[in-house]
Amino acid sequence: MEVEKKRMPQTFWESEVEEKAERRKASGTPDNEPEALALSADDFSALEERVVRAIELVKRERQARLAAEERAARAEGQLGEHGPALAQMKDEIRSLRRERDQVRQRIERLLTQLDSLEL
Repeated sequence: MEVEKKRMPQTFWESEVEEKAERRKASGTPDNEPEALALSADDFSALEERVVRAIELVKRERQARLAAEERAARAEGQLGEHGPALAQMKDEIRSLRRERDQVRQRIERLLTQLDSLEL
């Protein structure tokens, strides 16, 4: 007894071709006769619609990527411009903190001197 193995079709069209081949065998039609693959207008329209949507999606994603790259380039440019100013401000903050500490020490000395006078 011969066991017939059937594989699962991978696409809609393969399943369509296999079904037609089985119908030919059942009806006795020879396999060498060419038969056109029937694709309905609805199927073709649906496929065309999906392709158009995919193209539009790719276009939108490319535009979004370009816009993001432009924003990143502008941000890098601004960072480059502000880098020296940032370093200068950091130096100024350090200087002001040192000055504040010196003023605080002087005030503490003056307060100490005032406290000693009141005794």
